[in-house]
Amino acid sequence: MAGNVQGRKARQLTKIDASGVSYRELNAMLRDAVWNGTQRIELQNVYGQRYIGTDLNKPVEIEIFGVPGNDLGAFMNGPRIIVRGNAQDGCGNTMNNGEIIIHGHAGDIIGLSARGGKIFVREDVGYRAGIHMKEYEDKKPVLIIGGTAQDFFGEYMAGGIVILLGLNLKEGERHKARFIGTGMHGGVIYLRGGVDDFQLGKEVGVAEVEEEDYQTLQKYVGEFAAHFGYDAAEILKHKFTKLFPLWLRPYGRLYAY
Repeated sequence: MAGNVQGRKARQLTKIDASGVSYRELNAMLRDAVWNGTQRIELQNVYGQRYIGTDLNKPVEIEIFGVPGNDLGAFMNGPRIIVRGNAQDGCGNTMNNGEIIIHGHAGDIIGLSARGGKIFVREDVGYRAGIHMKEYEDKKPVLIIGGTAQDFFGEYMAGGIVILLGLNLKEGERHKARFIGTGMHGGVIYLRGGVDDFQLGKEVGVAEVEEEDYQTLQKYVGEFAAHFGYDAAEILKHKFTKLFPLWLRPYGRLYAY
């Protein structure tokens, strides 16, 4: 039956059929399941329901079969969400902690204002990925993308780590995104594969990867490879470029009196 939660008692695995279920009803079911102590939730037949996982604050695992709608995992604080397909816009919006693992493509503004947690995307992402990511106290958000990205990648970044791997680029092919790091004033971007200077925002500096950077890449590329079945050592053989902010507040003078 559509929307039927199998089992009323707290169980190791709860299955929910999302066919024909509104996003409000579906998220109420999720909250009830988490409140009742379930550790794993399997969502079948997801077709664009928004806000899945929003504001959940327990270490539950949610596995989604289908295409979740906008703001997947928004304000999330602890769960792990696995998407067996593509995801839409705003994944990880203002995410505080936890993981989102997408076995496909993701849309625009992924990681918007994230202040903690990790997001892994196997394929490409849309526009403004990593926009206004920030760090909060001891939290540092991480966004790792296996493919490439559209324009304004890393726009207004204030903190965190973004890694763009370009695994689907042909030999010698360069990333196409323009205005990379526009307004960037914190955090770091690592690119595997080439970009030209005209593609970068004027606030962005370019540097060679050093030992500390390589250790960061080893850690997070290793996690990416484990999620999606890649060889991390093979990925890391290729050259990476480090992008960093040249100024702490590049537009501060515009607002000064």
